[in-house]
Amino acid sequence: MERTWILKLVLLVAFIGYFVEGLGVNWGTQATHKLPPDTVVQLLKSNGIQKVKLFDADESTMSALAGTGIEVMVAIPNNQLADMNDYDRAKQWVRKNVTRYNFKGGVNIKYVAVGNEPFLKSYNNSFLNITFPALQNIQNALNEANVGDAIKATVPLNADVYESPTNNPVPSAGRFRADMNDLMTQIVKFLNQNGAPFTVNIYPFLSLYGNDDFPFDYAFFDGVSNPIDDNGIQYTNVFDANFDTLVSALTAAGFGQLPILVGEVGWPTEGDKNANAGNALRFYNGLLPRLAANKGTPRRSGSIEVYLFGLIDEDAKSIAPGNFERHWGIFRYDGQPKFAIDFTGQGQNKLPVGAQNVKYLAPTWCTFNPDAKDLSRLADNINYACTYADCTALGYGSSCNSLDANGNASYAFNMYFQVQNQDSRACNFQGLAKITTQNISQGNCNFIIQIASSSSSCLRFSLAAFIFLTLSTILFF
Repeated sequence: MERTWILKLVLLVAFIGYFVEGLGVNWGTQATHKLPPDTVVQLLKSNGIQKVKLFDADESTMSALAGTGIEVMVAIPNNQLADMNDYDRAKQWVRKNVTRYNFKGGVNIKYVAVGNEPFLKSYNNSFLNITFPALQNIQNALNEANVGDAIKATVPLNADVYESPTNNPVPSAGRFRADMNDLMTQIVKFLNQNGAPFTVNIYPFLSLYGNDDFPFDYAFFDGVSNPIDDNGIQYTNVFDANFDTLVSALTAAGFGQLPILVGEVGWPTEGDKNANAGNALRFYNGLLPRLAANKGTPRRSGSIEVYLFGLIDEDAKSIAPGNFERHWGIFRYDGQPKFAIDFTGQGQNKLPVGAQNVKYLAPTWCTFNPDAKDLSRLADNINYACTYADCTALGYGSSCNSLDANGNASYAFNMYFQVQNQDSRACNFQGLAKITTQNISQGNCNFIIQIASSSSSCLRFSLAAFIFLTLSTILFF
């Protein structure tokens, strides 16, 4: 019995030891039905994932992460950046969301993400003047709380803050955008002074999206017929080229050795003709072995710290950028794996361990009623259903794109029905729909049964931790 236990321990240590160095995942929670945080944390642990990047500092999420040793990046949403321009508010945020968890058995916080891609052009400069002051105040508050040596503030930025000129589109010519150069130089200087990394999100998929002229293979890592030649350096994939364009921009600003952290990189599986499990697998089968080899890029050798995007699909994300936004997950909405993958980068693909003990609603669906007489309001009802539920799988190139008109209606009605927790009143649509217990999925088009959302999460805190957090809340607010 003892020998069996020792063997299991050795295998576990070996598994974790071979996990790609510096690899983490993004855990987003913009879903109508969230998996309980404890379930997600167990999912991370079951797959040997030791680093996670969040988009907030939700208490139930932090409670579930406490005592696990998993390295965490907490985040301040963009809509709170203005508040962080007040230093007292910044100190208050740090006390509530960082130092509050800084005890033995607490949360292993490594970074604070100040905003998320706040300089996107689509934001029309809404956060342009408040992001840097927020970054300064948060890092200074961390320093004042005596945790600044171990916990660094950074700003996850989109790759559009730097570029190469159109007359010389090579990585070595990379510079910060002219309209952003002064601000970016200030931010980079501050990050360097505090030993914090530059965080960038790189999306090769987006190079393909909406651009049929982009060389398809260049988005992956398994070779292209015409690599980009940059003064003798051959670039065979857009990830390396993008990363090194940033290295050049940092060098031009005087901070060429500043650490770079890739905050998001991944491939969606739905919502576009190029978003599918096959392409996602091809992408990860190229990315993960490269990361495991610690080879780096032509202009920056060595290991790269990377957070995959993302862990789980999020059916409530905005689809303004595209229908694919809700389908970045390596795991489905219910925590079950979409495809085989090898997080160790050794090329030994197998299905990841799925979420355990997931509770689903009853095996009941909402379908188009073939006996309906008046179809004049069918389009309006489908539009209504898709306004409040996720119908992105019906889009061009997606898994449910081949359904007929009745099938489209059934899919839309069922998604709305599931979002509404299978409330019978949510399956009427002016007599156009009816409830069925027969699975109405068709081919590769899955008509889901939604998970049963938990209104409260079971906290795995010790009594001491619970008392500590309770007292912290009383003292800080």
